[in-house]
Amino acid sequence: MAVIAVFNQKGGVGKTTTCLNVTAALDIAQQSPIALDMDPQGHLTLSSGAKKTTADASVAAFFNQQTPLSCLMQESTRGWPIITASLELAKIDALFGSDPKAATMLKNGLRDELALTGAPILIDCCPMLGVLTLNAMLATDRVLIPVSADFLSLQGVHRLDSALNALERKLNRKFERRIVVTRFDARRKMAHDIYEKLGERYGDLLCKTRIGENAALATSPMHGRDVFDFAPHSLGASDYLALTEELWDSGFFA
Repeated sequence: MAVIAVFNQKGGVGKTTTCLNVTAALDIAQQSPIALDMDPQGHLTLSSGAKKTTADASVAAFFNQQTPLSCLMQESTRGWPIITASLELAKIDALFGSDPKAATMLKNGLRDELALTGAPILIDCCPMLGVLTLNAMLATDRVLIPVSADFLSLQGVHRLDSALNALERKLNRKFERRIVVTRFDARRKMAHDIYEKLGERYGDLLCKTRIGENAALATSPMHGRDVFDFAPHSLGASDYLALTEELWDSGFFA
């Protein structure tokens, strides 16, 4: 069972868009993925078209009521399964922040409930470093980091890389990482410069596939649909299919 945390502390970098459409691309490849929305904002939940967004039907019920994760799965508009988020997740830090055992709840839940499926699980992480994000990190050893092609995102990924390095030392474990550049505008020299700087610093950790600016990627979440369902012949669909194939070929989902 591959568990992949899609994470960046900076907003607007395509974190949810990446989680949504890589999940959909894996579904097209018949890999039976499961998406898990761990962000109280619930953007992945909204983008997927899932109908039940109440606290009792979301991952909040796993933390608050010990509802098994397998009982919380719903179908997206396209049909792949998702465990939704709700605003109730915003209370998890206050409720469990002082409990040292709380950080491993998701890891144990995935092991007990979903491990036998062997399906890849993609987690849309909360952008804040708290109980929710720590749960996601302890449940996985793979992190996919979307970075938009702008200067502030470039600085943000350096800080995130340092934070992951520190977490690795504390936990005495490694996180396999991949960085994907999103919102790439090939007409802008700065976009190419940022991609080159990331390549110089992170080498093979940087995905060759770049996700271009695309109207379909921006519009599809408004309709509760992934880009393959909304605009299957768009450049956005082509980019995310190529990214997923690249990650698959590199063993990232193994």
